[in-house]
Order: sequence, then C-alpha cells, then structure tokens
Amino acid sequence: MSRNYKFRDQSKLYFVSFAVVNWMDVFVRREYKDVVVESLQYCIKHKGLEVYAWCLMSSHVHLIIGSNKEPIEGIMRDMKRHTAKAILQLMEEHNQECRKEWMLWMFRRAGRQNPNIETFQFWQHHNHPIELSTNQMMQQRLDYLHQNPVEAGFVEEPWEYLYSSARDYAGKKGLLDVILIE
Repeated sequence: MSRNYKFRDQSKLYFVSFAVVNWMDVFVRREYKDVVVESLQYCIKHKGLEVYAWCLMSSHVHLIIGSNKEPIEGIMRDMKRHTAKAILQLMEEHNQECRKEWMLWMFRRAGRQNPNIETFQFWQHHNHPIELSTNQMMQQRLDYLHQNPVEAGFVEEPWEYLYSSARDYAGKKGLLDVILIE
C-alpha cells in the first residue's frame, strides 16, 4: 500500500472509498444497504466516528469522515469486518437471492487468494484515505460523492438518492447523523 494512503493525522478529515471485491454490485437489496447504514450509525454513536458526507453505491462506499474518539483506521477495520459478516450471513439465509451461489463463490474465491482470510473476502482491503487539507479539496470530494448516483443514472438530482448525505445538504433528514460542512 502506498504511503500516501494512510490516516496520518486523526484531527483531520478524510475522503475514504472502499469497494466490494471485484466491484460486485451487492448493494441492490435494501437489507444489505441497511447493514452498512446501521453499522455507520453505530460507529457514530459508540466509536466517535464523525460522518460529514457519505454515499453508498451498488458496489462501493464513499465517505468524508473524521473521529473524535477512536483511531479512524480501527473504526474502518471494525466496520468493514462487521458489515462483511452480517451481509454474508444475510446472503446465505436469503432464499430469494438469485445470485447467492455465484456471489458466495466469488467471495470464497477472493478469500482463498488472500492468506490472511479464513473463508470469505467481502471488501477490498484498502480504503484509500485522502486527507482533505483545503476547502477546495473538501468541496470537490463533496460534489463528487453527491453526484455519484446522478452520474450512475440512479436519480436525476443528488438529494433524491436515499443512501447519501445529499439529502442532509438539501435540508432534508437523511439516514445518518451527518455533520454538515459549512
């Protein structure tokens, strides 16, 4: 991993992106998306995660985050571990998941290719944290993150997408407790 992709200063805000292995479109079912939302909310309430912006796409997550308590890398590690286990369990139990066998095979295959994984690998390991050191960087990442669902053709306006903080920035209540960037 490059030295440029580390959480160096815990007092700074970071733009973070992480994806499902092989960029698989897992987050097409609401129950899988809700696992990520509930985990982020838990980290906000119990681990000191500060979420300034977020967007959950079909295969990846974008966040602008900080922390007022625990180290960010530990929060991210725990959140990814929890969501992977919970989503895989939901997937295994879901009788109407038509892609179940294929997805579990892909996650098992990815796990076998990594000596640090026991069975399944759900998330790619890297988070690519980028320290947001200027207001210009912050605004660029915020715009990019909120435009993602529009660019993907999911919605026409960013605030229409439920799994994003664009709703909060449009004056509506979103799914997470977000700290707005002024």
